[in-house]
Amino acid sequence: MGPPAGEAWAGVAMPAHVAPADLPAPRSAAVMDFELINEMRDYETEDSRAALQHRLGLIGDALREEFDRRGMYRIVDNNAAAKLIANEKSRQDLRNCNGCELDIGRALDADIVILCWVQKVSNLILNLNIEVKEIASGKTLYTKSVDLRGNSDKSWLRGIHYMVDSIAEKNQQLR
Repeated sequence: MGPPAGEAWAGVAMPAHVAPADLPAPRSAAVMDFELINEMRDYETEDSRAALQHRLGLIGDALREEFDRRGMYRIVDNNAAAKLIANEKSRQDLRNCNGCELDIGRALDADIVILCWVQKVSNLILNLNIEVKEIASGKTLYTKSVDLRGNSDKSWLRGIHYMVDSIAEKNQQLR
């Protein structure tokens, strides 16, 4: 029996995650940053807006990390299309841009693009959402939504982990 994953054995580094041999290589994915639909925006303070922005970045990083760590997707670096992404986001939300997300995916040479958003209904009720689209066909492969009860780093991260667990359990990344 070899060493635990991520440790060296006889001078050879073992990867932290090894996909089973019978599964196809993971597809490349351009994961867009989480966008916010904030139904409470009129009641937000500067501090609460800053906390929301922090959490959006936190869960975006966590989603990318979970997909990559589990070998579900090969995450591409969005920086190569940063100008295009910023231009599109200045005009509209990416989830409503009538195909601009596919152009971004093509610019990043990705197989799929993942649109991400959070809907904040109140400080107690939030929804994390993703839509996974195939670049070549423009077809939505699947969507996923997780309801949260609580507006904290811990609850948002728990929602991401639950979402990725559900995707993995159903092998939705293979669609």
